[in-house]
Amino acid sequence: MKTANHQIADLLLKRKIEKRKSFAVLLDPDKVNLSTFPKFLEYAAGYGVDFFFVGGSLITNYAIDKLIAAIHEHTDIPAILFPGSSLHIDPSADAILLLSLISGRNAELLIGQHVIAAPLLKRSGIEVLPTGYMLVESGKLTTVSYISATTPLPRDKPGIVACTALAGEYLGLKHMFLDAGSGAQFPVPGEIIAAVRQAVDTPIIVGGGINSFEKADIALSAGADVIVVGNGIEQNPELLPEIAQCVNSYNRKLQSV
Repeated sequence: MKTANHQIADLLLKRKIEKRKSFAVLLDPDKVNLSTFPKFLEYAAGYGVDFFFVGGSLITNYAIDKLIAAIHEHTDIPAILFPGSSLHIDPSADAILLLSLISGRNAELLIGQHVIAAPLLKRSGIEVLPTGYMLVESGKLTTVSYISATTPLPRDKPGIVACTALAGEYLGLKHMFLDAGSGAQFPVPGEIIAAVRQAVDTPIIVGGGINSFEKADIALSAGADVIVVGNGIEQNPELLPEIAQCVNSYNRKLQSV
């Protein structure tokens, strides 16, 4: 069942204010085995995953509806679209990260695809999460950088990234997503996350290259409100409980204060 409008946005903001951390798993429809997916969903729910992000930069297997249906059938965890284009909108989702690629200068991904998507989203009733999407250089060319035809922000220039996020906030974007990209060689540096945290009041989502407890800890310590793991879990299922342990340790500290 879909969540009420603004429910997820309100939840993200509430958790940010309370300094509670969240764990999101990114599901690429091209990489999900539908036959074993229900078991994975129960596994993820058992470790306290907060959100499922569904989508990617390039999708060849249009099984988004099947993934969302399974998420709703086997868990109570919100299914949030992470679209690469307006083609990736599915009305059965609970919400959509409406990504404006503010780190680049490709007008299609700043506003063009959004114009196409707007009437579809209005009819669907999906909760829209206006999100400033920033690619950060990760040591190698990633799919999202290639598909978007944009240059990532330099990983050694926290000030540029912080000003980009601040501009996005002034433009009315309600969430900031710092992404090193799928299969990143290096995650978003803690210095960049900390600079963005100091610059904006929005919830901050961080993904790409988070493939260990230590890297998750760096991101959370620097100010990430939500950490996103995708390819790392596909390659190493044991990473899921490891990241969950990191997130839960932060939230337990809050309860003990």
